[in-house]
Amino acid sequence: MRRTRFFTTAALTLGLSLPLGLLATAPALAGTGPMAFEPIKESAYKQMSADWTEPLVAPEGFTQKLIADETVLNIYGGTADDLTDMNTVNETGPQAGRYLYRTHEVGSNGSLSVIDLETGKAKAIAQREDWRRLDGLRWTPWGTLLFAEETGGGRLFEAFLDPKDPTTIVRVEERRKVGILRHEGIEALADGTVFVIDELNGGSIYKFVPAQRGDLSDGQLYALKLTGLSDAEQKWNQATYAGKTGAFEWVPLDMDKVVVDADAAANAVNATEFGRPEDVEVIGDTLYVANTSEDRVVAIDLNKNVLTSFVQAGANAPVENRSAGVTGFDSPDNLAQGPDGRLWIVEDNYASDIWVAGTDTKQAGVADQVELFASIKDTGAEISGIYFGKDPKTLFFNVQHPEKPKADGTWKITRR
Repeated sequence: MRRTRFFTTAALTLGLSLPLGLLATAPALAGTGPMAFEPIKESAYKQMSADWTEPLVAPEGFTQKLIADETVLNIYGGTADDLTDMNTVNETGPQAGRYLYRTHEVGSNGSLSVIDLETGKAKAIAQREDWRRLDGLRWTPWGTLLFAEETGGGRLFEAFLDPKDPTTIVRVEERRKVGILRHEGIEALADGTVFVIDELNGGSIYKFVPAQRGDLSDGQLYALKLTGLSDAEQKWNQATYAGKTGAFEWVPLDMDKVVVDADAAANAVNATEFGRPEDVEVIGDTLYVANTSEDRVVAIDLNKNVLTSFVQAGANAPVENRSAGVTGFDSPDNLAQGPDGRLWIVEDNYASDIWVAGTDTKQAGVADQVELFASIKDTGAEISGIYFGKDPKTLFFNVQHPEKPKADGTWKITRR
């Protein structure tokens, strides 16, 4: 079968649909620096199995190591999946980078857990019966943990840690003004700005500006609205999403509505609707958003207020045909900033792939290269929670709902 390691922007620029065999061949190594790699040739379709010792098909020169699965920490007991979802470390403060925090995306009795990366010990550090489908997770520049619920009526929470013991949570505050919505991705900037999304076909992209940096109890929530579309064209439509690019504005929302239903508040101002926005990542002055149902990642220039299709299946990334065994870019989900500033993208599908997109562009806001880093072998699992901590040679990732018993957990892949 024909394969490619990356698409050029020519197909996007010229509006062409080129067969894979006619496209350019990738260089020997993708990217530069500590995570440079030789792209793998295809997804793990031919290697799918519930019997594995390493979960990923990955490039030569990389080592995979288990951090903690349900044989190390089994929060929900028996055969129930722990549904490990997102990862972050304590990025600032004493012992920065030592502790890896995780959310667990169960229907109720959700929990946060932590792994001491020096000792390997893992434990649940917060759990509540009313926490549902905990998903998004982010360390803030002011030293707290933001985490949220990916469900209707979902809430965003802020956990405050013991300054002397980052594995102990001293209190948790609900931050309704950041929006009641189907949360997943969360990004927090040094100036206090927080970006969130509504994980829905018809979900919007939001920016919260606090009244005071580091205090999310008060502020203003905005929704992104493309200025070149009519109100009717702002609505979600599977047939027209590719046309949702161009200049935009941040429209302030009614805060009385936001604390009840942020989606309703966004609809009231005809904010732009996207296909399942799921994760957000800021690199430099650009906010990247993974729109799962659109098979694309958009780039939002925060200085110029312009939105572009940064990676899009059929444009600068291949189209997947799983039934025919054809590798492609399908259902982008979680995002991470790599050590060389490139964007890492994981899919919400089977076989779940990890792609890497270069942020150097010939056409503004469009990735020149999109390359395949890894693919999961497990027949029922997907990858989630991709994240780089303090070691630029190490990518953390989770294996979620695997067919292999008690394998729900966290791994790292490190360049030797």
